[in-house]
Amino acid sequence: MKSAYDVIIRPIVSEASMENMQDRKYTFQVAKGANKIEIKQAVEQLFKVEVENVTTMNVVGKYKRMGVHVGKRPDWKKAIVKLTETSKTIEFFEGMA
Repeated sequence: MKSAYDVIIRPIVSEASMENMQDRKYTFQVAKGANKIEIKQAVEQLFKVEVENVTTMNVVGKYKRMGVHVGKRPDWKKAIVKLTETSKTIEFFEGMA
């Protein structure tokens, strides 16, 4: 059984994710093997909120060059979590908006 801390890796703080906060949508980097049900349960457990919907996407890592050497950043998984209208907001994001 995965713990909630194994599923949610970190919050994504970007301009686009900050705009989505007005629509009660929060963005997280999650474990590659996590499914929508595990993500929903982890967010509800960690932040004590009610989740309405979870959207996931696999992000392909970029290729980077340093002179003649070529490397690749790792692939990762992103989840956008939408909260219900009756749920409270996630306090972690409050000071950033």
